[in-house]
Amino acid sequence: MKEELLYGINPVLEALRSNRIAYELYLAGSINDKRLEKLLKIASEKGIPVHTREKIDIARMCASEHHQGVALKVEPFPYAELDDILQICRNSVEPGTLLILDGVQDPHNLGALIRSAACAGVHGVIIPKDRAAGITPTVEKASAGAVETIAVAQVVNIVHTLEELKKQGFWIFGATDTAKASVYEQDFTGNVAVVIGSEGEGIRNLVRKKCDVVFSIPMQGGVSSLNASVAGGVILFEMVRQRCLKPRAD
Repeated sequence: MKEELLYGINPVLEALRSNRIAYELYLAGSINDKRLEKLLKIASEKGIPVHTREKIDIARMCASEHHQGVALKVEPFPYAELDDILQICRNSVEPGTLLILDGVQDPHNLGALIRSAACAGVHGVIIPKDRAAGITPTVEKASAGAVETIAVAQVVNIVHTLEELKKQGFWIFGATDTAKASVYEQDFTGNVAVVIGSEGEGIRNLVRKKCDVVFSIPMQGGVSSLNASVAGGVILFEMVRQRCLKPRAD
């Protein structure tokens, strides 16, 4: 089985806390951070070997200077199945909430979107297997380890996935720059799946046709659109706002 090397304190800490199989922990000897105590404690409890390396060696291993003196050799990211995510929704006391990314290719955008989804209480993130970024150590670093706390599924066909979600009672919302309806006019209090498109291209036409509603984020000023990850954060936390305001049933 191919192994991956995660880096950065938060991604490594979240991976150690999860059920993901870890093989070796690498630390730069000169690092002085109280969070390392948590890493070492968990590694000891799980019997994970700890090795000391120079910062430059860890940078070479990770192909990144942003490792914070920490790296962890782990099994490849364990994707969830769509059925797993649907079961998570069924088991929740809250309405189902899903984030669907139609071809996001920048790993930093993907990581940021997953982090926002995790913070907003989304039950799962769905990404396509082809022509899109997958979960890599770069994505894990960009998400600050949030990928370890939320189910992420890769699917072959986003259109077919939307059809299945509709059968399961989800209302499909698509975010697009050209829609006249505003995000602030939508009702996100039920079972909701929000689709965000790729950088530059947006949602593909076939995917857009499967959306029950398309909306845009009102822009003020001279710029016509937001970065995909920023747009996702705006939408997800409008959802959170609405659900916080909605009275709970007794």
